[in-house]
Amino acid sequence: MRQAGRIVAAILNILSQQIRPGMKTKELDTIATRELEKRGAKSSFKGYHGYPATVCVSVNDEIVHGIPGQRVLREGDIVSLDFGAIYDDFQGDAAVTVGVGTITEKAKQLIAAGKGALDAGISAAYAGARLGDVSAAIQQYAETRGFAVVREYTGHGIGREMHEEPLIPNFGEPGTGPVLKQGMTICLEPMLTTGDWRTKTDDDHWTVRTADGSLSSHFEHTIAITDAEAEVLTSRIYA
Repeated sequence: MRQAGRIVAAILNILSQQIRPGMKTKELDTIATRELEKRGAKSSFKGYHGYPATVCVSVNDEIVHGIPGQRVLREGDIVSLDFGAIYDDFQGDAAVTVGVGTITEKAKQLIAAGKGALDAGISAAYAGARLGDVSAAIQQYAETRGFAVVREYTGHGIGREMHEEPLIPNFGEPGTGPVLKQGMTICLEPMLTTGDWRTKTDDDHWTVRTADGSLSSHFEHTIAITDAEAEVLTSRIYA
């Protein structure tokens, strides 16, 4: 899983650096496919329940599962990239939100809060903690900074399958839920909005966006639970 995670981190780095005004979102999918092939890995996403692409590209009010295509990125957009890889039958999964050129101060704050909420969740995730401690840490970080947490989509367990038990909400009560155990591998993925947390799905049956049209950010890491600080398997410092 460490190698799968490093592949995910490396390719997300490349995609993030390639984003620029005038680029079509389909170009990001082409790059992701090429980079997977170079590393001898397979896409976690393409073909999963019929999803047609290698990477999810969600722009502005799109939260998750955006399908890359002919949309042209513009100065001031924010783009969420969600990406997974399979290597030696194990999965890695991560997401990041980046700006296109110069973005608004509110968008910068949203992105910073999304990353901070993910870090808060990771800090709360260790053997002996309860799942609700992790969920509550994410929620508290986001809401105390004025952002809403999407409630209809969650983090998840991961291993040989991309989505395994347990589901990991981005909101909850401390001291509740299952106890985390050493060796568990899970994905934390806070999705934040500048408005309300409610969502709607486009006619393509994949793209999820905020119901009120507000901006959204999405961050995710695959982590391994230890008896101390969690090990981040998709850390971009390894890329």
